[in-house]
Amino acid sequence: MKWVECVPNFSEGRDPEVIEAIATAIRSVDDVLLLHVDPGWDANRTVYTFAGTPEGVAEAAFRAIKVAQERIDMRTHSGEHPRMGACDVCPFIPLGEMTMEETVRLSHEVGSRLGKEGISVYMYERSANIPERCNLAFLRKGEYEAIAEKSLDPSWRPDYGPHRIDERFGMMALGARPFLVAYNISLDSTDLSIARKVAALIRESGYRDVEGRRIPGLLKGLKAIGWWMEHYHCVQVSTNIVDLNIVGVKTVFDTVVSVADSLGVVVKGSELIGLIPEKALLDVGKELLPGEPDKFLLAAEAVKYLGLDLDPESRILEWCIGRKAVQAK
Repeated sequence: MKWVECVPNFSEGRDPEVIEAIATAIRSVDDVLLLHVDPGWDANRTVYTFAGTPEGVAEAAFRAIKVAQERIDMRTHSGEHPRMGACDVCPFIPLGEMTMEETVRLSHEVGSRLGKEGISVYMYERSANIPERCNLAFLRKGEYEAIAEKSLDPSWRPDYGPHRIDERFGMMALGARPFLVAYNISLDSTDLSIARKVAALIRESGYRDVEGRRIPGLLKGLKAIGWWMEHYHCVQVSTNIVDLNIVGVKTVFDTVVSVADSLGVVVKGSELIGLIPEKALLDVGKELLPGEPDKFLLAAEAVKYLGLDLDPESRILEWCIGRKAVQAK
């Protein structure tokens, strides 16, 4: 069976009516399961996770982004998370027998359709037409505040939609990519400089020293930034695990614990944004309980070790799809 997962990030995490309107648009499409809605007040951002047939997911993404175009005004937006548009980023992930090549084609079909609606769409990751645009950080450089300048620069012409970027919506990234785990670790500190230092030391891109030389970070396959979270009254190291074949969740957690400890700070817990593939969480449990065959015990042990406040049955992608599919029958 060919299925696709979609995890669009919208620049609204505080207005429940807008958050629900986007969710309703997704639910309105047959052959699509809305798996999880994860709003963040401080980030002022909501991450939606849904999955279904390629055609259904494409339609649901289009409808959800159209709601954002109508309901979100980036001219008044502020939040901790980097952002550049009402729908900041919309990735498509192949599931089952769906290939990455097919998912790339699907993403371009959606991008073309959105462009005709006046939205400036930049194709990223595996769907990028321009090598630099593979990297989301490149597209987000300067964030929303840079779009006026980008509208005047020929090199920033979007793949679809107008080059004169709509100030109300902003610009968005859209494309096909592999699984990504959005995972944040909370530090028992209010010092933002410490979170930023930890992030710089662990992320693959590392940091520049005083002489401008690039010093690589400790973990390949990882992106990270440090930010302040008012809701938790602490700083976090916010990470994207972009290649689970290179670095696992436990390694990221343990490395942050070690680096933070070297700076005199302890970790107080962690937070998962959206859903996580079963293997990624169970691999943590298997390291803690070698030989344990019960996946529910493995998941529970992983959650405890990582200091997560969640129910694994509602946050593991495959489990969530199975439960939602039964409920839909």
